[in-house]
Amino acid sequence: MPGALTAAILCGRRGTVGRVRATRHRYAVDGWGVGELIVAGDLVLAHDLPTAALATDGADADTELSRRLAARVRDHLGGAETDYGDVSLDLSWCTDFQRELVCALRAVPWGEIVSYGELAALAGRPGAARAAGSFCAQNRFALVLPCHRVVSATGIGGYGASGVGLKRRLLALEGVGL
Repeated sequence: MPGALTAAILCGRRGTVGRVRATRHRYAVDGWGVGELIVAGDLVLAHDLPTAALATDGADADTELSRRLAARVRDHLGGAETDYGDVSLDLSWCTDFQRELVCALRAVPWGEIVSYGELAALAGRPGAARAAGSFCAQNRFALVLPCHRVVSATGIGGYGASGVGLKRRLLALEGVGL
């Protein structure tokens, strides 16, 4: 899948990556299913959590980045504390506020949660809880941007098409029960 990227932004730092070719890589995780990474060089364009719905054919990550990231995801889903702060993401589509949300999300540590309102405040926009929620609902970097650690002020909140059951399972891996 070819794609043209114009900028990689990592918490305010910009770097031009030019025109690149994106590739799709699938990987299997026991007890979870098959996940999918879309990468361009050293830049992650998207990540879908493992699910039983994806076919297992082609479930072999075949670039250095996709192998390393798939191994981290396997560790994470096996319950090992995992950090993705060094993974470069394509944020060329983000507004300035969304980039701030990315930085704030990456700062939420393993085993801790914040509300959508707290996330918005951490990103410099107190009162923008709905915008933070909308951003999380569109998260294309599952686990790498830990939106599962963001909850509503009154409970667990949603988790997009993946559902609250998956959010609870991910939080349980980190020792958080809701």
